[in-house]
Amino acid sequence: MSPHHATQAGTLKQNTDSPFARLLASHPEALRPLNTGDVVKGTVLEIAPSSLYVDLGAQGVGIVFGRELLDAADTFRNVRQGDDIEAVVLDPENDQGYIELSLRSASEEKSWARLEAKRESGEIFPIQILDANKGGLIVRLEGITGFLPVSQLSAEHYPRVEGGDKQQILDRLRQYQGQFFNVRVITADRREEKLIVSEKAAMTTDMEAALAELKEGTIIEGTVSGIVDFGVFVKFQRRGVDLEGLAHISELVWQRVDDPKDYASVGQNVRAVVLGIEGTRISLSIKRLREDPWLTVEQRYKTGNTVEGRVLKLTPYGAFAKLDEDIHGLAHISELSDKEGMRPEDVVKVGETYRFRIISVDPQEHRLGLSLKPEGKPAEKKPARTSPRAKKETEAKSKTKTKK
Repeated sequence: MSPHHATQAGTLKQNTDSPFARLLASHPEALRPLNTGDVVKGTVLEIAPSSLYVDLGAQGVGIVFGRELLDAADTFRNVRQGDDIEAVVLDPENDQGYIELSLRSASEEKSWARLEAKRESGEIFPIQILDANKGGLIVRLEGITGFLPVSQLSAEHYPRVEGGDKQQILDRLRQYQGQFFNVRVITADRREEKLIVSEKAAMTTDMEAALAELKEGTIIEGTVSGIVDFGVFVKFQRRGVDLEGLAHISELVWQRVDDPKDYASVGQNVRAVVLGIEGTRISLSIKRLREDPWLTVEQRYKTGNTVEGRVLKLTPYGAFAKLDEDIHGLAHISELSDKEGMRPEDVVKVGETYRFRIISVDPQEHRLGLSLKPEGKPAEKKPARTSPRAKKETEAKSKTKTKK
């Protein structure tokens, strides 16, 4: 080996044995330049009123200040000098020579990881309601703002508002501000920054057992807990657990229903039969506990008979009349009068009783046709309207024939 190479080798050996070389060997990350977005670990050096200094070892000193400190206020409050923390690099070297850091970004990553763990485990936990909007309740978990939709509220907290008035729903939801609900995380999407929790999904074992016991055809007894445009809510107990089901407007009575309030009132005791169960959603029917009156309608009402009926409702196409408690019929506008251009309100009035002639009975479709016109007199046919273009063509042909 030449003297030059021997000398070089010796120098390399000395460099390898030097304290600096040993330091680099024990901290190889010091040789790698930091980039924006890197996650680094360090120790809190100093906590000032508007900044926080972090010892990053061989990589230098980091600083958290300004907006980043405000956004990470929850984390900042719990940090003490000497604590080990994680942060994300915002600027590898700012104007003061510090490595600018973000605690918020690092803590958010941890928060989302914990939220995802809660979602996977199905953990049930209490959460405080912070605010409300027309779609649901605002919550905060692990420093992340989340949402509890109205559709995910339990039967106890679901806002029962007649007519579905949005302002009344919001007022009802705001009453829950400051309260704690037991919930489960059902969506924790870091990329979309979407956190959704559900009170309905946080069912207890007792509730699951009570729902499992319910079968299609089970008869329940309960009380009307709410009335909405599309039906009636009924609260009842099973195994000592409060449950609630919905009887759709079409399942209240066998006749046509325009307003559920005409057939039920809050607090009323009712019996119903379970039609189906989907999750915590229970579908009920009140009318099916009674025999379908349309099965025997032809024994009481026959085509051609004259009956008395009280007008219940007018529509642009006719009048609905009540023949008895179960059977309603429709008198089409063409069966109300012989006069052309008459509207239903020109012929009959709501609440008045008239003698109708039955012109059709359809038990399967639950339809009964009525008429105020004398028997054997069909509806007047309106003369066919001629379009302006057809009229001109006819006149032109007439003139051509005249010339010939």
